[in-house]
Amino acid sequence: MTARIHSVNIGAPTVSNTRSRQPTGIVKAPTDRIDVRAPGPVKGHSGVVGDFIGSAKHHGGDGQAVYAVAREELDWWGAELGRELPDGMFGENLTTAGLDVDGALVDEVWRIGTAVLQVTGPRIPCSTFAGRMQEKQWVKRFAARGHTGAYLAVLQAGSIRVGDAVEILERPRHDVTVPVSFRAAMGDSDAKERFRASAAGSPGLRDYILA
Repeated sequence: MTARIHSVNIGAPTVSNTRSRQPTGIVKAPTDRIDVRAPGPVKGHSGVVGDFIGSAKHHGGDGQAVYAVAREELDWWGAELGRELPDGMFGENLTTAGLDVDGALVDEVWRIGTAVLQVTGPRIPCSTFAGRMQEKQWVKRFAARGHTGAYLAVLQAGSIRVGDAVEILERPRHDVTVPVSFRAAMGDSDAKERFRASAAGSPGLRDYILA
């Protein structure tokens, strides 16, 4: 199967199922097209035009401009949970098909539609995500699985539509995948060492996860 965009999704403000009850943009609705651009380094701004971010402290900014999840991963969890998970259920802007999102290397570059995006790292599960899923010990279970989907930076602004092909333009010379960077972020010492060793030979490798 050719790697392609199965769904593009935008979030409007909704009340979260957490104690804070603050508005969240995790509830995403499919649309025909999204426009993406670099939102700037400050958190709280999405790279998707019209996409709402509720937690300005933890989400958004250039390193988390766009979020991608494989449709195949949603299907895996759907079978595990015994219920259908619609596109956008994980709060993703891009639901892909035929693309191993979690096999992507950090700093890998994709062309989708007229946009160029770069993989920056994993999604870290939070209480808002748990409230969205309404599953017992969701954060723990999601973290144990370790297939988080990937955050993307916008290198070239453009439009992305349903059905657009995903073309991998560049793959860096290291072996740090999104799951490895996630384990490093979670404190796994072996993953941290692997991340550091790869970063030493690849100046472009993002090491903010280890800060």
